[in-house]
Amino acid sequence: MAVIQFPGVNCEYETARALEAAGARADVVRFNLSADEIRRYDGYVLPGGFAYEDRVRAGAVAAKDAVVDILAEEAARGKALLGICNGAQVLVEAGIVPGREPGLVEMALAHNRHPYHKGFLNRWVFCRHEATGEVLPLPIAHAEGRFACADEKAAAALDRDELIYLRYVDEAGGAAGEEYNPNDSALDAAAISSCSVAAVATMPHPERASWLYQIPRYLPGPWGLKRRRAASKELTARGPGRLIFEDFLKLV
Repeated sequence: MAVIQFPGVNCEYETARALEAAGARADVVRFNLSADEIRRYDGYVLPGGFAYEDRVRAGAVAAKDAVVDILAEEAARGKALLGICNGAQVLVEAGIVPGREPGLVEMALAHNRHPYHKGFLNRWVFCRHEATGEVLPLPIAHAEGRFACADEKAAAALDRDELIYLRYVDEAGGAAGEEYNPNDSALDAAAISSCSVAAVATMPHPERASWLYQIPRYLPGPWGLKRRRAASKELTARGPGRLIFEDFLKLV
């Protein structure tokens, strides 16, 4: 697996470690390697950070980089893509997610919007893995994380086509409401899949919740309880974020 290192990203090495913990071999790969060097990998992860300093909009400049065209071509050939936070913004800005018309930007990751806070937000959230119903505590760290569509019809199509991969919920898996949707994301979406290729854009950071020791002891719900009860030797056990990487490797 290749973890693509754009100028300004800062999560590439922990993402590579999380991939390896899930069973993959992962290399941190510079964005400006030759096309042949990029193409030799079986799948690609775009990690979090601030590619090109988030100029214009988060992910907008990186989405125009030549390497993203290569990734889109490889995805069309059946390879898998995972974008995490800034990487999710790149996939949306490149028109890969949701991908009804590849290359066409169909939605946006807009500025966080919430009555109690604004701007950059760093906190733990609860997300429902829509394929299994499992509730995963995961951390977010973004200022532009609100999945937004041009109109209600476009948003409804995400639900209709089952493209919402993770959805913000409360700790019991119920509707997020104002308290648990941290950025007013449409349909409480925390991660979106592509309908045309094997790609997922997730705003929460699974690499920061891939081991049990990363889970805060104060969190409510079964994962917080598991963390509080864990003995020292159990702290390196699988965390909730590992599922996202396991899903990704199934697509490869």
